[in-house]
Amino acid sequence: MNYQTLTGLTALVATLTISTAASATPSVNSIQSHVSVESKQLIAQSVGQASFYGGGANEGGPMTANGERYQPGGMTAAHRTLPFGTRVRVTSPNTGKSVVVRINDRGPFIGGRAIDLSIGAARAIGLTSYGVGTVQMEVLGGGEGRRQGRRNR
Repeated sequence: MNYQTLTGLTALVATLTISTAASATPSVNSIQSHVSVESKQLIAQSVGQASFYGGGANEGGPMTANGERYQPGGMTAAHRTLPFGTRVRVTSPNTGKSVVVRINDRGPFIGGRAIDLSIGAARAIGLTSYGVGTVQMEVLGGGEGRRQGRRNR
């Protein structure tokens, strides 16, 4: 997923949030995203490259961008722009498996990658055998959950 797609996805989420507050039945159309206001579950979806990071499943890691300690076995992920606490369903077309992760970190910072999964989340969808792979991402909601970031502590 490129920068323009990420920017569009972020703008879509922001527009949907504002539109929902103003009207019970907003309509948002985008080539990159699908909006379902009626179900209030799927906010946007896209396809991109995922990778994973972390150590052993029982090792605690460094602090994440939102201020909590990285848990390799947790169902969390890093994304460049989605708000902390946003829930994203990540599905691997290679395995057909999916997992719902919570955004608690920033990244990935390698070009062409859209999301960095914790090793536990990557293992749940079978991504660890590939290292990097194409995934479908569906933004389910949430956002601004738990901590707001290290600077605000």
